[in-house]
Amino acid sequence: MKIKADKIEARLTLAGEMEITLRVARESKQAVRDSMDELMDKPLLVEIKQFRARRSMEANAYAWVLIDKIAEATRQCRTEVYRSYIREVPGNSQLVCVPTDAVAKLVHGWSHNGLGWISDTMQSKLPGCTNVMLYYGSSTYDSKQMSTLIDLIVQDAKELGIETLTPMELERMKEEYAKHHSG
Repeated sequence: MKIKADKIEARLTLAGEMEITLRVARESKQAVRDSMDELMDKPLLVEIKQFRARRSMEANAYAWVLIDKIAEATRQCRTEVYRSYIREVPGNSQLVCVPTDAVAKLVHGWSHNGLGWISDTMQSKLPGCTNVMLYYGSSTYDSKQMSTLIDLIVQDAKELGIETLTPMELERMKEEYAKHHSG
């Protein structure tokens, strides 16, 4: 069960244990009520992380509209156009050193996360190892990364003579994205 909490408090008891109290958000109250009898007095696995609203579909949809137009204008596959932008966005990759015989399995498994989950391999200085740059897809982007992605796409669209939103409209869309996806 996933719930949204409005507030979290932690305190140490006299026995040295930590108690955590969550104030459940309005939209999660019924789910908690429905699960309490079933979960009461049972061991639980709890994960606490910062809530992030889903990103603005408007920003994502607009990015794909322009990607399609760029792909058509350049006679490229839309997936490859999208993936070329993924490599350009700062802070969305991780370099890992992997035993060479495990690279294919890692790359194959990584790509199953989505279209933008791509990887590049390069030689490692360590014998028997290969460096793999793993890129995260745009579904994981914070507002700054999504803004960068849209800026890159818009820049290329303009260079190709593709009509884009006005700077004011683009800014409004990015602000809307930021409102719904803090970070």
